[in-house]
Amino acid sequence: MTGQETHSGSTSPAGPAGYAGCASPAESASHTVSTDDGVGLYVESTGRGVPLLFIHEFAGDHRSWEPQVRFFSAGFHCVSYAARGYPPSDVPDDPEAYSQQRAVADAIAVLDGLGIPAAHVVGLSMGGFTALHLVLRHPDRVLSAVAAGAGYGAPPDRQAAFQAECEAIAAAFETDGAEQVAQWYAAGPARVQFQNKNPRGWAEFAAALAGHSSLGAALTMRGVQRARPSLYALRDEFAQVSTPVLVLAGDEDEGCLDTALMLKRTIPTAGLAILPRTGHTANLEEPGEFNAAVDRFLTAVGRGAWPPRDPRSLSPSTTGART
Repeated sequence: MTGQETHSGSTSPAGPAGYAGCASPAESASHTVSTDDGVGLYVESTGRGVPLLFIHEFAGDHRSWEPQVRFFSAGFHCVSYAARGYPPSDVPDDPEAYSQQRAVADAIAVLDGLGIPAAHVVGLSMGGFTALHLVLRHPDRVLSAVAAGAGYGAPPDRQAAFQAECEAIAAAFETDGAEQVAQWYAAGPARVQFQNKNPRGWAEFAAALAGHSSLGAALTMRGVQRARPSLYALRDEFAQVSTPVLVLAGDEDEGCLDTALMLKRTIPTAGLAILPRTGHTANLEEPGEFNAAVDRFLTAVGRGAWPPRDPRSLSPSTTGART
């Protein structure tokens, strides 16, 4: 294993209430993994079993996965990490150090750094895009993939508007700072659901966002979010996927619903899970339902019960009747 490793009774550095780790010392470790361009990534691993890699969204970080790590570490080796630009990982100041391709390479660096040949992968939003790209670029490293809330800016008719919003958000991080941006970004149209259901949990999420690196957030928004390719441009590649995939979205996450359905229809091995009355921050907003959906998927994959879609279900006929 590359990088440094430490063991302790807590899997997280000090942070907002509800994000602290709770696994036993024997099962918890923190690591620093180095990427091929010299960036240090902070990694936490908890539990034993088949590896399960979590990749966070733009507004989250490694701590955002705590409800999932606490649930799945009973049977999986759970790994979460802070993306580049998100302390305690390094924050490169070179804009060229941030891209969708780099995000994929960083996920592979985490697996390599921990000596993991292949893992199940769960990604949310920005992390969901990375999970999908891992399936396309490194299928030998992915046992299965959950792409949750992956869709912002993907439809061709929405791409230009999304890119304009990304630029405005990046500029706001640069001029106003993360603490100010968090006040409105954390209360976006697909996050108010979380705020309404669980004000305390939402406040912890917003406080964590307010503590992010303003520089890292701005560069991530421009280099990864704004510049990534549309998922619709990758449909021919998705149609060749053989890795089991679960596409998951909240039914009030309007920016992801159309793309979720496209991915389900395009990827032969994809299943679709929709969480009712749920927004974008699904893993924190509805951790029980999120965990249950992912658990059912992983169980099915583990027993070989997630085959490609039966081609007989793809027909211009609704009922199969011959007319």
